[in-house]
Amino acid sequence: MKARFINFRRVFLLISLCFGMSIAFAQTYPSKTIKFIVPFPPGSATDTSARYFAKKLSELTSQSVVIENKPGANSFIATQAVLSAPADGYTVFIGSNSSMAVNVALLKTMPYDPVKDFSALTMLTRAPNLLIVPESSPYMTVADLVDKAKEGPGKLNFGYGSAGYQLMAELFNQTAGVQTTGISYKGASESVNAVLTRSIDFAFVEITSAIELVKSSKVRALALSSDKRSPLLPNVPTAMESGLKGYTAYVWVCAAVSAKTPKKETATLSALLTKIENMPETKEFYEKMGAEVMRGGTQEMESFQKAEIEQWRHVVELAKIEKQ
Repeated sequence: MKARFINFRRVFLLISLCFGMSIAFAQTYPSKTIKFIVPFPPGSATDTSARYFAKKLSELTSQSVVIENKPGANSFIATQAVLSAPADGYTVFIGSNSSMAVNVALLKTMPYDPVKDFSALTMLTRAPNLLIVPESSPYMTVADLVDKAKEGPGKLNFGYGSAGYQLMAELFNQTAGVQTTGISYKGASESVNAVLTRSIDFAFVEITSAIELVKSSKVRALALSSDKRSPLLPNVPTAMESGLKGYTAYVWVCAAVSAKTPKKETATLSALLTKIENMPETKEFYEKMGAEVMRGGTQEMESFQKAEIEQWRHVVELAKIEKQ
């Protein structure tokens, strides 16, 4: 009888210990390494944001935050890595306008739904694009480029490193009332190089990837796609100032987790990332690159994302682009 009593006490103690550990684990999330999955290679704008926020999140939580770059296949590799991982809040997708909005507008079939399969955490950053041409190009202004394009529809060509940049150039065509031909490259760096070597007439590229080339006069910036000029390039007019009425287009970065992730973990991550966005050093970090912090939690991100999807769907329809 005494032995049975002792065994019962041991079992009770073990159950209590396990129960206590489970409560402690739930209360201390995150309590282990977090992965940031990035659909682009190191050095991209999305990767730069992922590394900045990973460092700050690690400082806030005292947990390691590692970056896993999984580029290629229209972000399918990266998104599947996130959706196939345990939905426990420890695998975060650092997405972009391409993976979270443009793909829906441009692709016939996708192995993921960026709205239904993911829970948005927050918007992170955005940056305008530069319309660049070779430094030796005869086009000194947007008007020069547009006039030449009108002389021979389809003769001028532009380069793009992702679907997002392709549609930004198509939006330019629609706004200016011209027809130019797109040439696909493997990434933004390749399209920039194509401008440098005069392989293409122009390209839209994210400001952080070309600003130093503009400053060193290796390429010429005709316009900026934001609603106001950048203090880093004060002499470069906006597209609207250059005669492209209503033209704005940004590259943006966001954070999301699998939609199956528990609400508590999702809310915690969203709050932590929002805290980082509100840090003065974060604002300073992005301003130095010509970008800006995008503040807004889960609901704001979802509304913004849906609006972006509809905008690019409209651009695809007007351009009569056959879905891939």
